[in-house]
Amino acid sequence: MNQPHIVFFIGKPGSGKGTQAEALAKVTGWPVFGTSAGLREIVATGSAAGHKLQETMDAGILTPYWVASHVYLKKLFSIPDDGGLIFDGTSRTRPEAEIVYDSLVWLGRPYTIFHLNTPDEEVKKRIELRKETSQRKDDHAFDTRLEEYYASTEPGIAYLRDKGALTEIDGHRPIEEIAAEVRKILGIA
Repeated sequence: MNQPHIVFFIGKPGSGKGTQAEALAKVTGWPVFGTSAGLREIVATGSAAGHKLQETMDAGILTPYWVASHVYLKKLFSIPDDGGLIFDGTSRTRPEAEIVYDSLVWLGRPYTIFHLNTPDEEVKKRIELRKETSQRKDDHAFDTRLEEYYASTEPGIAYLRDKGALTEIDGHRPIEEIAAEVRKILGIA
């Protein structure tokens, strides 16, 4: 296996980011970190910021880029030299994408940012199925989340694409087929 990577999965809500992150973690042993997990840690403090974050997340609205970037940078800078890490859904706005790109270039570690490109109809279907089994409150705000994606996340994805930092993946295929492509791109048997 190659030197441990820093890997990102980005895309629409329901595009399979978490599923692919977990599949890669099983093969590599690298931990998965989602910005939302870091935000939930802040919520759990019971602070005023925690209450505001809870309201924002429950409504399906993106948190301010500077909050998400703080959570991301804190985790990025904690990775040991010989460790890999998988980010699930990090880089949701253009300012976040700029911070992600600049921090990765500065750090100088191998990284790959996968964009799971999945049609709207497919992600909506996946979210509807997930709502039946999941307790995620933000799944009930899917339309808002998709609007946020187009307004805020798509410009960040375009920025990463323009920088040549994005690896496009067709996310409208079977889970294992996507996972096999991810492993092939990363050079993992």
